Amino acid sequence: MHYYQFNIGDYQSHTSHLSIEEDIAYRRLLDWCYLHERALPKDHKQIARLIRMPSHSECIATVLQEFFVESEDGYVSTRVEQEITRVNEKAEKARCSARKRWDANALQTQSESNATQDPIPKTHNPIPKEKKKATVVARPPTVTEQVWNDWLVIRKSKGLPLTETAWGQIQTEFRKSGLNDQQGIEYCCLSNWAAFKTAWYEKQMQEQNAGLTKQGQMSQRVISGLTRGLIKGDGNVKLLGR
Repeated sequence: MHYYQFNIGDYQSHTSHLSIEEDIAYRRLLDWCYLHERALPKDHKQIARLIRMPSHSECIATVLQEFFVESEDGYVSTRVEQEITRVNEKAEKARCSARKRWDANALQTQSESNATQDPIPKTHNPIPKEKKKATVVARPPTVTEQVWNDWLVIRKSKGLPLTETAWGQIQTEFRKSGLNDQQGIEYCCLSNWAAFKTAWYEKQMQEQNAGLTKQGQMSQRVISGLTRGLIKGDGNVKLLGR
């Protein structure tokens, strides 16, 4: 399909944490899926070549992990498949309406009918593909049920079923950051993350530490100012109001 609706607010609410390169990669991946109406290849290098970003394999891998599901055919987007199905259903309804009009106007030639009464949207695949169900991952015994369910709600809101592949990659990122499963998922819930990357975690930690350092420096300047106001030049304490 060569056209699809784009909800700016919905997109920004789910992608505000992405870097510029990751955002560009995600948009190009969506465009490719809508245009070709099929799954992305499993080979990351081949995907990078298809969207003209051969030097950004890491960004592409991050986007695939967070927004796509790996199936037997390759990487698919739940949101894209839903939209394609909706368009195909609309096309089928248009076909039925066209047939009724053609039957009612028997004097009209077939060539005229094709030229003037063809409201059917053009798609490459008029028959919706059968969706493949993702494998459900059981809650690890080291993670509390409440935290686990809260995180699944976040992933569901972003259209991301939790597969064994995605969970395994997320656990690997937890270990790189020195977090166990419970700590990692709790952090995801607090940050509204459907996935986890060590790079995201380290960046957020650096920003928090920088904020604390700045706050400490400001406090030190305030204390120094108060001290200078209380002490005279001869080193004697000056009583306020005297």
